Amino acid sequence: MSPDVAVDLVAEALRVVMLLVVVLVVPGLIMGLVVAVVQAATQINEQTLSFLPRLLVTLVALILAGHWMTGYLMDYCVSVFQRAATLAS
Repeated sequence: MSPDVAVDLVAEALRVVMLLVVVLVVPGLIMGLVVAVVQAATQINEQTLSFLPRLLVTLVALILAGHWMTGYLMDYCVSVFQRAATLAS
């Protein structure tokens, strides 16, 4: 395996991981921001109040995007195995 192929595999793996993490983290981040603005406007300083909405939004994002995420990860794994087969020969 040449270094170029290894670098390409690692770069693509990092892209896949970042994409899958962003799909789950960004909705929770936005919900946390909304809850923080509401807390600041109402002067409610309860730390546990922001946990449940972020958890629920993350679970909903996982439910809605789970099928796509699984398919995307499976396609990536298939492409890695196909490349591995061509590298061995």
